[in-house]
Amino acid sequence: MCRDSFSGPLLDRLTKTTGFQSPAMQNCQRFRQLLASRHMKLLFPALLASTFILSASGELMPTSAEVFGQKYGSLDNRATGEWWKRQGPQKKRKTMINLDVPRDQVIGFAVYTLEGSSLKMTAQLFPLKPDETQEVRLEVKEGDSWKEIAKQKIVYPGWSAHFRINDWDGTKDHAYRLRHAEKATFEGKIRREPTDKETIVVGNLSCNSSRTTGPRPLIIKNLIAQDPDILFFAGDQTYHHTQHTSGWLEFGMQFRDVMRDRPTITIPDDHDVGQANLWGENGIKATNAAGPSGGYFYAPEYVNMVQRQQTWHLPDPVDPKPIERDISVYFTDLTYGGISFAILEDRKFKTGPEGTIPKMGPRPDHINDPKYDRKAVDVKGLKLLGDRQLKFLNEWSQDWTGADQKVVLSQTAFCGAVHIHGGPTNRLLADLDSNAWPQTGRNNALREIRRATATHLCGDQHLAVSVRHGIDSFDDGPYAFTSPALVNTIYGRWWHPADAKAGPNPVPNSPLPWTGNYLDGLGNKITMLAYANPTNRSDEKQRADGYGLARFNKKTGQVTFECYKRFTDVTKDKDSQFPGWPLTFNFNDNDGRKATGHLEYKVDLKHPVVQVINEKTKEILYTKRVKASQGKLPVYSSDPHTIKIGKDKPARILRSGLIGG
Repeated sequence: MCRDSFSGPLLDRLTKTTGFQSPAMQNCQRFRQLLASRHMKLLFPALLASTFILSASGELMPTSAEVFGQKYGSLDNRATGEWWKRQGPQKKRKTMINLDVPRDQVIGFAVYTLEGSSLKMTAQLFPLKPDETQEVRLEVKEGDSWKEIAKQKIVYPGWSAHFRINDWDGTKDHAYRLRHAEKATFEGKIRREPTDKETIVVGNLSCNSSRTTGPRPLIIKNLIAQDPDILFFAGDQTYHHTQHTSGWLEFGMQFRDVMRDRPTITIPDDHDVGQANLWGENGIKATNAAGPSGGYFYAPEYVNMVQRQQTWHLPDPVDPKPIERDISVYFTDLTYGGISFAILEDRKFKTGPEGTIPKMGPRPDHINDPKYDRKAVDVKGLKLLGDRQLKFLNEWSQDWTGADQKVVLSQTAFCGAVHIHGGPTNRLLADLDSNAWPQTGRNNALREIRRATATHLCGDQHLAVSVRHGIDSFDDGPYAFTSPALVNTIYGRWWHPADAKAGPNPVPNSPLPWTGNYLDGLGNKITMLAYANPTNRSDEKQRADGYGLARFNKKTGQVTFECYKRFTDVTKDKDSQFPGWPLTFNFNDNDGRKATGHLEYKVDLKHPVVQVINEKTKEILYTKRVKASQGKLPVYSSDPHTIKIGKDKPARILRSGLIGG
């Protein structure tokens, strides 16, 4: 079981805690030498935690008990140890794909991101057998021939290989090929970065039910026809809680034909790491897999494996320090095609509700009492994004290098835009699983998003909605689009106000009856713009599943949300979108505060970045790129203000002591 071919990814685990302490590995002299090395303990983050770099020695792979601990001996065991012995008949509801594929098909799929000259790619393999090579090669096509440019050892558990190319030419398309041994290949294309494209199209997708197995033919056909520039999968790529490698491979096989030739952002949510709900609470140990106590229930090594498989290919984390129990982080940013994305981890630092607030429903995270005091659950000290991510957002909002617009990506929504959960008669006032709670944390996050005039995309809720957030007043915050579930066979949700009435200021001429201003169950202000309720949960074609597209026009600043039905053919059907979509707005309207005055500016820069600071409160009101070299900037008080300007960052003071007129 001892491997002498230690290299990069395994060393990432050799921090002050190793997480893998089996006697067999402790007897490995090389392993013990590495553990004793002080500088090895300080050099690397925990992203590839508890991993092995295997060699083709003919020895058996470690079992799940050896990798994740005796308590978790069944975790991911369809892909560990003698995995090929566990591919037989299964219960229908929990059927998983057969991992024992023909050996010329062991490369399942690949995901990648490109930022400037930095390419990161993950190759996901099916489990290998002890006598097979544990290496993957990356090739690019030059003329009529293939040239090998990199090779990487496969990381276990999880069977992934990871490539980083730091001198990539992103100005042109490149055909690529992954190879394992002599016969297994996987091909795709690294697209040139579309910096000159006027409108960047982002696929917004989430919640891929594992109860509905097999391909997703219409979704894939539609996406290929619509040709988004980049894909965002917001979480719950799989619901095979304790068998992530199987579930991740199943997801990848379903979507590989649209992921193979465009950048893809994937972030895991609660079900990906094996929990019904997740309040990560900085990595503490949860008391059960339902999650309300806060923390992660399953072994940190399993959580890190999930995060490695799904997020290694993203740009490196901006603040890589692991949280408690050496669980890795991945929150980061990516600029592509003139759009700057902040990629968040909503759940990782969030406080659990159990024991921290009064119980007001059948579960610690559900509230049913309409008379409850909203402030009673907004307890001082509760965390949502956490200090590290708020700091990241604040800094990200001020850096516009290569960006014309900004977008925040996260797992779930900053509101409770749901009234009915599970079944059509199960009305729930408030669900603390969403980012609607805690309310102070929600408002702090939205203020940072608004500071960047950023649009928000997310998933998780199994209900497509588009809203405009209110922080201090209705419509003073950013626009947001929660995607529908890709496949919604697990949990239905409905937007259905108890009085069945439209709110104030409903959307003019909307085909939907319940739009306008509302307070969610936690008292947060939202303006409902569109929603897609299931019409018949017993009919697979009326469960309101599908996906979203968001179009960002860099020339005009226009943003368009589109929401497509799962069972539609966009090349033929005229009503392929849900009623209420598309929706269009200007990205500047992500800051909806009412101006009390304006400050004039004039600079000798083309498309400058401008920042306005309230001198009395020291608050940065906003930082954004503007089209004109001169104009007027809104302010929201009679306090004196400072304008800072720059090419990509607000590098110098233009004027100070300005009062809006």
